[in-house]
Amino acid sequence: MKWTPEIATLCSQLQEHYVFPEVAEQVADVLRERLAAGAYAGIETDEDFAAAVTADLQSVNGDKHLRLLHSVDEVVEHDAFDLEAYRQEMALSGYGVARVECLPGNVGYLDTRLFHAPEMAGERAAAAMTLIADTDVLIFDVRRNRGGAPGMVSLICSYLFPTGWPQTHLNSIFDRPSGETMQFWTLPYVPGPRFGPDKPIYVLTSAETFSGAEELAYDLQTRGRATVVGERTRGGAHPGGRHRVGPHLKSAIPTGRAINPVTGTNWEGVGVAPDIEMPADKAFDHAYTLALRHVLGLGEEGYRRVVAGEARRALAEKELSR
Repeated sequence: MKWTPEIATLCSQLQEHYVFPEVAEQVADVLRERLAAGAYAGIETDEDFAAAVTADLQSVNGDKHLRLLHSVDEVVEHDAFDLEAYRQEMALSGYGVARVECLPGNVGYLDTRLFHAPEMAGERAAAAMTLIADTDVLIFDVRRNRGGAPGMVSLICSYLFPTGWPQTHLNSIFDRPSGETMQFWTLPYVPGPRFGPDKPIYVLTSAETFSGAEELAYDLQTRGRATVVGERTRGGAHPGGRHRVGPHLKSAIPTGRAINPVTGTNWEGVGVAPDIEMPADKAFDHAYTLALRHVLGLGEEGYRRVVAGEARRALAEKELSR
């Protein structure tokens, strides 16, 4: 029967790796039943097969990290993760940083699209955080961020919490293969100056904000460190790895689950609920307006007079544009 080897391989991978063994059995049963019923018989291409199987994979518990992926390039045996391709992606995408800027009124703005591994992208993240360290308010935009490494989330958060001891416990991840739980804390030292623990932060979210980007919003929100503005996020809290299924197919199978130290749970399936809910395309203007009003409340002594003037002009321009 067509696609039988691929389904058999995928079912085996689920049973060996998926974070919830009982769910893995249920999902495997669904795939086998769909195969026997001829649901995949008329599918001709790997790309269409991947899309159909992904829908079935997610039909049991809605895990958005659980997917079958189509790869244009051939998937190398025993190496579903291509390190060199990953390095090229980082270099050609600004290491996940789309824009970093000090906006009029001394408001920091950081737009990220992916949180790459800190051991390879940490210097770029440190450079971005250094640029906005002396701003009065930070707007962190993850509306188009599709996730990434929890270690990068810890690095970035380390610039936003108190320095030294005690450090802040941000997140934990239970790993099924090892049976161990890894904790993620703020770091005692980071390169460059910190934004600090007291100045306001607004995190902009959308329905497309996913995985590690959701963790950033959730970590800051549950610690009372930021105000989340925008839409409820996509709802994926189960990290994992990738495995070869066929020459142009690889599975993405979650092996872990996030455990927030404050709530004891995570955002899987429900997303991160914003503190201020509104359409994603309105979130920046709203957060920037709140930020400018905060700046105006800081006084006008010395050079702050110039900053306050910028804030007033920026607010006036926003009023005129409405």
